[in-house]
Amino acid sequence: MTLVLPVLLLVLQAISTSGFITAVQSPTTAPIRTKNLVLSSATTDASSDTAVDVDPSEYDLSLFSPCKINLFLRIIRKRPDGFHDLASLFQTVAFGDMLHLKLLDDDDDGSSTDDDEFMCNMEGVPLDRSNLVLRALDLVREKTGNTDKKFRANLVKQVPAQAGLGGGSGNAAAAMFGANELLGRPATHDELVEWSGDLGSDITFFLSHGTAYCTGRGEIMTPVRAPFGPVKLCIVKPDIGLSTPQVFGALDYDQLSKEDPEELLARFLEHGVDADGDDAYV
Repeated sequence: MTLVLPVLLLVLQAISTSGFITAVQSPTTAPIRTKNLVLSSATTDASSDTAVDVDPSEYDLSLFSPCKINLFLRIIRKRPDGFHDLASLFQTVAFGDMLHLKLLDDDDDGSSTDDDEFMCNMEGVPLDRSNLVLRALDLVREKTGNTDKKFRANLVKQVPAQAGLGGGSGNAAAAMFGANELLGRPATHDELVEWSGDLGSDITFFLSHGTAYCTGRGEIMTPVRAPFGPVKLCIVKPDIGLSTPQVFGALDYDQLSKEDPEELLARFLEHGVDADGDDAYV
């Protein structure tokens, strides 16, 4: 008997540009300077499960939140704080989610709106304050002193969870970027990058230019040029998930690669996506 697992099959285009977020402003908003990303078409057999109609004119800002792949990942060691030092080449791809944001007005009596409004189309995504989008909004408010400002956020997800694609981290970065825009940019980009580490290691990368060599927990980011131009990429995601803590907990530290990740990075940058040998992906 052959067991065939349902898979999510994505045919998309890997890209790296001068930025990674596309903002689509409603006709009623003032012009907003944004980072641009040319989004290629993506096909997925799961699209019918997550497709949803959203009218961008009902929001102040709509942000494309891409996912990422690890062209290579090396675990270096476990740290005393329980995290792991790693080295990885991160690359954004032209598949992701959309985050629609609106800054809520005060009530007619001048009082502030009580709380954020948050919705998401994907079943199983938490809608409480454990969600990284709401945590990101809280963080920007706290850091910029705008604790009385509230948002309506509509997250239209396609990126599956527990797939190593960084969907939640990308959503958090988009929320930080968008909240800062709608508040009048009280924070600099460097401040957003610094604060993002409070939410998670990968979020810093999604505030970068799309390709980066990441070390430390993943939060130490060195931008690099993309090792290839536009290229077709196929991602196969089985209908199961892998918990990051469980994956790291199952590591056999005696089997970790002793190869210098800097040499692996040099191979990708010199030879492109094939890295001059299949051993680059082992």
